[in-house]
Amino acid sequence: MTETLHVHFEDLGVGEVVSLGACAVDEAALGVFVERFLPGWDVAYGAPDAMVYALWSRLFADKAASWAQSKVLAVDGLRYLRNPPAGELLRGRVTIMGKDPVGDEKGIVIAQQDLLDEAGRLVFSCLTRSLLARR
Repeated sequence: MTETLHVHFEDLGVGEVVSLGACAVDEAALGVFVERFLPGWDVAYGAPDAMVYALWSRLFADKAASWAQSKVLAVDGLRYLRNPPAGELLRGRVTIMGKDPVGDEKGIVIAQQDLLDEAGRLVFSCLTRSLLARR
């Protein structure tokens, strides 16, 4: 990437890996999430899949706020590999898998997005297609 703000279609290269940052599975938030959205889930099992998705979605939204992205067209191929326990630090990353220009003003970026635990094990992954402005 050539800029930290206003990342455009041309600024992302195929094969490039972009960090989404990190977040922890907060024990209090886990309790509230389970109470409101998944009653009966035992928090000893770790964060439920829906909360893992919400954590990834927040990391991606925060990162994409500096991108010239008009919308996410699709989130496909969701894979949940484990339910991280409270206190676990999760790191997010985006790997640019492909790009497709759409006219002179826009382009589609296809990316694999992952959440990894502290040991580097895959917790969650998905494929996204996003529409970004071209320079």
